[in-house]
Amino acid sequence: MNEHDTRDGTMTGVDPGRLDDQQLMKELETIHRTRHDTLLYGSNDALRAHNERMAQLEGEWLRRNPRRPVAAGRTREGARGRGCGESATAGA
Repeated sequence: MNEHDTRDGTMTGVDPGRLDDQQLMKELETIHRTRHDTLLYGSNDALRAHNERMAQLEGEWLRRNPRRPVAAGRTREGARGRGCGESATAGA
């Protein structure tokens, strides 16, 4: 997995389609963990690259998992049904 793609001389990471499921999940965990700092403190270029990479990784995960479980509280109807202060996972 040492092969990285480049765009305009900038390393963009491995094509998500070439990652196995475990590698893809690790990449997703890493990019989500770094999201807040990139948003708050990254340059415009860093944020743009982060957005692009996150979209690539999430798109690949969704492509592989089209029938993923969806928590009722994470839908519009479920959110409307929750009382104030109740979390999306309450009762789960």
